[in-house]
Amino acid sequence: MKIIDLSKAGNGSFHRKWPIWYEAVWMIINYFFISNPLQISSKIRIFFLKLFGAKIGENVIIRPRTRIRFPWNLEIGNNTWIGEGVWISNKGKMTIGNNVVISQDSFLTTGSHDIYKTMDVIIKPVYISDGVWITSKCIILQGVTIGMNTVITPGSVVNKTLPAASIYGGNPVKYIKQREILE
Repeated sequence: MKIIDLSKAGNGSFHRKWPIWYEAVWMIINYFFISNPLQISSKIRIFFLKLFGAKIGENVIIRPRTRIRFPWNLEIGNNTWIGEGVWISNKGKMTIGNNVVISQDSFLTTGSHDIYKTMDVIIKPVYISDGVWITSKCIILQGVTIGMNTVITPGSVVNKTLPAASIYGGNPVKYIKQREILE
């Protein structure tokens, strides 16, 4: 039986946008102001994220212990809430729409590995449409688009694109029912 020689694995489709020293400065800022567990203001977190290239709309709340790998690959719309302990591992483009809730301890990633040949890094963007609620402890994998007003139930693993106005849950995620917004 063959195995993949990990000493030969490479960056694949991941390409650094900034020099290592710039990323190191971001890691220090991230440690003290973004992932810090103290209840410092969302406005301070947003200030530093924007300073490092994130595009963030109005009335966004980013709770403590949030981890964001590369702010320059992040776009967040208006009125969006990012819960405590959310981890955004965005080596590629991560777009989060308006009026989105990403609840506590969820993990979103744009990267994975070629598990068949080289273990090289593979990057694919993630797009979360307006009105989505990703409930607590969910995992959103690379290349996924989540349609408008869709809800992902707690502990779910999203490994495929999901249509609008639905409720999904499980590992792997499966359709549960339509989501109807009551007036």
